[in-house]
Amino acid sequence: MVERTPILNFLTHVILFLGFVFCVAPFVIVVIAASHNLKDVNDVPMSLLPGSDFWINIKTAWTTADLGPKLFNSFIMAAGVAAGKVIISALTAFSIVYFRYPGRMLIFWLVFITLMLPLEVRIVPTYAVVANVLSPYQTILDLTGLSWLIEKISGVQVSLSLGLLNSYTGLILPLIATATGTFLYRQFFLTVPDELTEAARMDGAGAVRFFIDILLPLSRNNMAALGTIMFLWAWNQYLWPLLITTDQSHATAVTELKQLIPNVGGIPEWNIAMAGTLIVMLPPLVVVVVMQRWFVRGLIATEK
Repeated sequence: MVERTPILNFLTHVILFLGFVFCVAPFVIVVIAASHNLKDVNDVPMSLLPGSDFWINIKTAWTTADLGPKLFNSFIMAAGVAAGKVIISALTAFSIVYFRYPGRMLIFWLVFITLMLPLEVRIVPTYAVVANVLSPYQTILDLTGLSWLIEKISGVQVSLSLGLLNSYTGLILPLIATATGTFLYRQFFLTVPDELTEAARMDGAGAVRFFIDILLPLSRNNMAALGTIMFLWAWNQYLWPLLITTDQSHATAVTELKQLIPNVGGIPEWNIAMAGTLIVMLPPLVVVVVMQRWFVRGLIATEK
C-alpha cells in the first residue's frame, strides 16, 4: 500500500508539473514563433510574447508547400499502414497461438527478432523490391533456365517488371509488417480462456468465424491502441516517402516541410516553417485526442 502524506503528494505534483512543462514548452515555442513576423522571429533572443501574424504565416506555409494534397497523401499512407499492421499482426498472432504446426515458435521468434532491424537498416533491399516487385521471380526464371527455354520455344523474351514507386501501394505495403503488433496480439490471445475456444468449437464455429466473431471484438481496445501508435509512426515517416516519391503528386506533408526550410544564404523564415509544422502536426494530434480513451484502455486494461 502506498503511503499518502502531504510532502509526498506535493513532490509528486511538482514532478508531474515539471514533466508537463518539458513536454509542452517546445510546442508553445513553435506556436509563438509561428505568430511572429520575419524580423521578430530572428531576434536574439526571440520574444516569448505572441505576435500578430499567425494566420498570415499559416496561409503562406499552406500555399508555399502545397500542403492540401500532401496532407491527403499523408493521411492515406498513415491510415493504410495502421490498418495493414493491425490486420497482419492479428492474423499472424492468431496463427501462432491457435494452430499447431512445426516451427511455429521459431517463426514467432524470427518475427520478434526483426525488432532489431528498423526500416533504415533494410532500406536498400526494400527499395529494390518496390522498384520491381517481380524481380525475384525473374531471378528464379533466369537461374533455372526457364526464361531461356521459353524464349527458345516461343521466341518471347521473358522480362517481368512491376514497379510501385510513386504509388500509394509502394508507400504502404513495405511498412505494414510489424513485430510489435504481433507480440501484442500474441500476448492478448494467450490470455483468452481455453473454455471460450472449446465453447466456440462445440457451437460449430470454425477458425475464421472464431477469429472474426470472438477474438476481434475482444481485442478492440488492443486494435485501437496499436492502430493509434502505428498511425502516428507512419505519419512521421520521412526517409521512406522521400526515397520512393520522385513525383510530387504522391509526396507526403512531412517530406514537403523541407520546402519551408530557408535556403543557404537566404533569409531564415522560421515563422513560416513553424507555421507549416503546426499544420502537419495537427492531424495526428486530433487522432490522439479522438482515440485517447481506447488507446489508454488498450495499454492498461487487465480484464480480458
